[in-house]
Amino acid sequence: MTALVVTGTDTGIGKTVFSAGLVQALGAQYWKPVQSGLEEETDSQIVARLSGVTPLPEGYLLQLPASPHLSAEAEGGEIDPDRLELPKVQGPLVVEGAGGLLVPLNRETLYLDLFARWGAPVILCARTQLGTINHTLLSLKALRDAGCDVVGVAFIGDAEPEVEASICQFGAAVHLGRLPMIANLGAQPELLAEVFAKHINLELIRAALPRGDMP
Repeated sequence: MTALVVTGTDTGIGKTVFSAGLVQALGAQYWKPVQSGLEEETDSQIVARLSGVTPLPEGYLLQLPASPHLSAEAEGGEIDPDRLELPKVQGPLVVEGAGGLLVPLNRETLYLDLFARWGAPVILCARTQLGTINHTLLSLKALRDAGCDVVGVAFIGDAEPEVEASICQFGAAVHLGRLPMIANLGAQPELLAEVFAKHINLELIRAALPRGDMP
């Protein structure tokens, strides 16, 4: 089993759609350690709809749409990172974080601490909108300071070639491609698979997997 962590520079940037495309492309399983917010479609439900793959059960399902530590406290509990060890599965596993890297799981542990403990390679998703250079470079620095292996940056949104190049230059990061926003995606796994294969460099991502796990 090889896990790939998908994280982002912020919340709501499209990393769940990216995760669904990656799950399809790698023939992988999907796991969301902590889901905060149950009023709308969960990330696992989105991935199931867009990939046709049944996700693994979440480690924590929390009602309040907020930072995981606040969601857990609202229910009178606390997230135990020891309960969030990587599931053992056959083949690749795509693990999606929540929000950005410095999102707290409890009053002592950040998501970044969990990523560092796992030691799994990380794909950083970044929007292409204004402000992304600062947010992405800070995220890359945080990952590397924590000892995480960064596969590269996957951009999401409209093309901004100079911005994307600047991030990869200053952040010494590999450009994994840019996933455009897909209108009327609905429940169309075939459409997502087509766009993902066209725009994302899967060979660079597959290279992060041991040979035996490559689809």
